[in-house]
Amino acid sequence: MDYNETLDFLYTQLPMFQRVGAPAYKPGLDTSKALAAAFGNPHNLYTTVHVGGTNGKGSTAHTLAAILQESGYKTGLYTSPHLVDFRERIRVNGKMIPKDEVVDFVRRFKSKNLPIAPSFFELTMVMAFEYFAKEHVDIAVIEVGLGGRLDSTNIITPLLSVITNISRDHMQFLGNTLPEIASEKAGIKHGVPVVIGESSGAVRRVFAEKAAEMTAPTVYADDTPAFASATPTTDGMLYRGTPYGDITGQLTGECQLKNTATILAAVSELQKAGLHITPDAIKRGFARVCETTGLAGRWMKLSNEPFTVCDTGHNEGGWSYLAGQLAKAPGEKHMVIGFVNDKDVSHILGMMPHDARYYFTQASVNRALPAADLARLAEESGLHGKAYATVAEAYNAARRHADPGDTVFIGGSTFVVADLLTYIQ
Repeated sequence: MDYNETLDFLYTQLPMFQRVGAPAYKPGLDTSKALAAAFGNPHNLYTTVHVGGTNGKGSTAHTLAAILQESGYKTGLYTSPHLVDFRERIRVNGKMIPKDEVVDFVRRFKSKNLPIAPSFFELTMVMAFEYFAKEHVDIAVIEVGLGGRLDSTNIITPLLSVITNISRDHMQFLGNTLPEIASEKAGIKHGVPVVIGESSGAVRRVFAEKAAEMTAPTVYADDTPAFASATPTTDGMLYRGTPYGDITGQLTGECQLKNTATILAAVSELQKAGLHITPDAIKRGFARVCETTGLAGRWMKLSNEPFTVCDTGHNEGGWSYLAGQLAKAPGEKHMVIGFVNDKDVSHILGMMPHDARYYFTQASVNRALPAADLARLAEESGLHGKAYATVAEAYNAARRHADPGDTVFIGGSTFVVADLLTYIQ
């Protein structure tokens, strides 16, 4: 197989949650363990940091990887989903896995004729683990896929676990209440320190009980202020009064304040574990995370006139921040919005601005909620607009109708942002 044929195999022959949803969800670690064993358990050959949670885990994982890389460590980074290129999922020092490595791994997997049927996520995870071993990384930052306790990535025993926060998402798999979801997200391991980014009430009790059961030292990032103030600047977000001096974060948006507190708590724990991470490395990691790691789609500015931004926030927790961010954006709001069809979007629609003009659309994945159906649901929530068959059509319509002083927002789903960035590129 060549590279395109290999991608076709990965996308069409293996159950892929990104495209089909529930049929691809496989809780449990047996298949992952068997698959990793068939490739020599490569994840045991280097140090790992495990990052989970509902919102913010991508930004947190990328920023931690950037800081580690700036500290001189050869750093692997495994994240999901990808936006434009499959290889975004697997990086070493910011560089994507080469195409021939993807082809070679899949060829060797097929030749083994293993008596297991891994999902897309399980196979690409082990692909990443083996590639990191082959590249002799010093450390790898591993982002949880879906859930925590039973997520495939839990075959690793990390130096540090990080759980960003808990919000309502994937409730058909993880539970209907925040404590139930927290119980599933609590991939806390015996004796492994864990940083909890944001928790309170019943959710905090779930984490505390699990950590006690696992004798896992626990740090709650929101217990101690990580910085004295946070101020938006032309370059990003300026954090004053951190333990490492003033830091300028490249990532903007109100959600980054919580992420930054979580990241700084995690850095402190890594330092305690013996990693040499200097204040200068921390500052460079925050300031250049997108260039260093390839991160995209987090309150990502695309143009100034009209002010155009996209964001992958796709659940209540994400929109609790996006709603406030949009309220501060200039002019009339032109909202290009699409969702997946296996999510209850009624609460999210209720959080969106009612004085905006909407361009309802659907991403090019099977899970996409049809634009016409979304338009009907939105109308019930008092949101008015028109349906468009593709993200590109909706985006172009919004740009045509927006004045130079207005705001164009594109989001609602990771896949909407993926289609937009693919179209623009």
